[in-house]
Amino acid sequence: MAKVEVNHSKYEGIRFDIQDENVILVDILETIPYEYVGKDTLVTIPTTEFTSVCPWSGLPDFADIIISYIPNEDLVEMKSLKYYLTSYRNVGIYQEHATNRILEDLVKLLKPKYIKVTGNWNARGGLGTEVVVEYKEDSNK
Repeated sequence: MAKVEVNHSKYEGIRFDIQDENVILVDILETIPYEYVGKDTLVTIPTTEFTSVCPWSGLPDFADIIISYIPNEDLVEMKSLKYYLTSYRNVGIYQEHATNRILEDLVKLLKPKYIKVTGNWNARGGLGTEVVVEYKEDSNK
């Protein structure tokens, strides 16, 4: 079989628009009152449509994000959460950092008893990533 020479120089310098974390719509997040204060109810919110981009190449990263929390006094308002998560669309952020950032923003907003964010990041080059971060009210005081 003949060896084929491939010129990869056409890929050098290609970058897609990458935004920084300042465009994440943290201020869009809203809460609604939790009417069963004192009752531990596990709320789980899955989404299969989360995207951000690689901070190096600008290529998209896709993830299934699962947010599970036990509210204290507030619930996250779902429409605001959708806008918040969608605002990551062009943000150049590592997968591990995006998952932690979501956790931190929701802890500040909700002050929950417990919250866990799981990011199941789609495989690229045969490697997928699962990132799991948690906050527990008593252990973080």
